[in-house]
Amino acid sequence: MFAYVGGYTTPDRDGRGNGINAYRVDEVTGGWTHLQHVGGLENPSLFTLSRDQSRLYSVHGGRSLVSAFAVDRRTGSLTLLNQVDCQGNNPVDLALDPTERFLVVANYGTGAVAVMPLGEDGRLQPVSQLIRLEGTPGPNPKEQSSSHPHAVVFDPSGQFVVVPDKGFDCTFFFRFHGGRLTPTEQGYIVSAASAAPRHAAFHPTLPTLYVNNELDSTATVFSWAAGRATERQVISTLLAGYTAHNTTAEIAASPCGRYLYVSNRGQDSIVQFVIASDSGLLTYAGNFPTGGAKPRFFTLGPRGKHLYVANQDSDEITVFHIDQASGSLIPTGVRVKIGSPSAMSFVTPP
Repeated sequence: MFAYVGGYTTPDRDGRGNGINAYRVDEVTGGWTHLQHVGGLENPSLFTLSRDQSRLYSVHGGRSLVSAFAVDRRTGSLTLLNQVDCQGNNPVDLALDPTERFLVVANYGTGAVAVMPLGEDGRLQPVSQLIRLEGTPGPNPKEQSSSHPHAVVFDPSGQFVVVPDKGFDCTFFFRFHGGRLTPTEQGYIVSAASAAPRHAAFHPTLPTLYVNNELDSTATVFSWAAGRATERQVISTLLAGYTAHNTTAEIAASPCGRYLYVSNRGQDSIVQFVIASDSGLLTYAGNFPTGGAKPRFFTLGPRGKHLYVANQDSDEITVFHIDQASGSLIPTGVRVKIGSPSAMSFVTPP
């Protein structure tokens, strides 16, 4: 398969990366072979792929741009299609709607969510809707001075968008129809003060939404029904007694639906939870060192057999085998050196 890795490149983001790098990954040996460097890009910091894997979209952290690329699934090469201003500072996440005619973008710096239409060739069009989020900043003056939406996630029906807001200590809910966002009747749900909701993931089969909270190192379990969320559980990502500074970053559910993973920055680990098959509630199962510093991002491979960690501050990707019986992470010894990684996507040849 092919791997695409992006990250931070500019001094204002402590960047040591150089753009987007493409690799061929041997799933038998685990080896990574460099194929292509796409330069001239500032902070390509998070990606999303079209369903057929022919288009890759990237936000540019600390800037106001979103980029579209064509993917050659035979060779793995990327070709830049275009870049468009997302009408907000520091876009941090993006998601395609089910029709793949629109891209929804979270603008962290300016507290807004943007909708960008796509052309038939996948090129980005100018922003068609911009919603500024309204609420009350959380009590942390450094991290919560204003609205900071950190993710945009479509629910399994494709009708609703979930937007965790780190700055407002709440998670917003929107209906998406006809290329436009409208608040749901519930509108939002409030988290604990200084929890700072960051990212979100849905269970693959249960009506359950998971949100990791950045500042208090917890994960929240919500039941989910037709765009309405009900809090059911809040659980720490740290064992009792851990007192050093820590923030959570990424969250993902396994394709089998039995395990949930969250990354800890500070402890520099991936925590594993077991998911109850009937309720979706979580039980702490284990904590695995990433072998690097500041795991800002991780993702599961296309077949759910490996977990790939982007260790932003130690400039490397570390690879783990997922034990299918227990969900435990086993280091493979594969380490890929690359500056300030924060984004990874995988494409399988046709």
